[in-house]
Amino acid sequence: MELADKAVGFLLSYISLSVFTYYTFWVIILPFVNSDHFIHRYFLPQEFAILIPVFAGMVLLCFLCIFIGYVMLKSKKKKA
Repeated sequence: MELADKAVGFLLSYISLSVFTYYTFWVIILPFVNSDHFIHRYFLPQEFAILIPVFAGMVLLCFLCIFIGYVMLKSKKKKA
């Protein structure tokens, strides 16, 4: 079981590092590269650099609120 936990941890770390590197390159370095350079084909337009994190944050906040509400309702039923 310990090996499986390490594998999952490594996979999550690798995915997080990849997303961080991609996003950092997209937001910080890409604006200084000429717009006709071939590297621009691998990235979305700059507007999405703001929209995607905002949307992800809103979804995370909604799930967090739903989870807290569910736990509060469940704990209220246990007391009654």
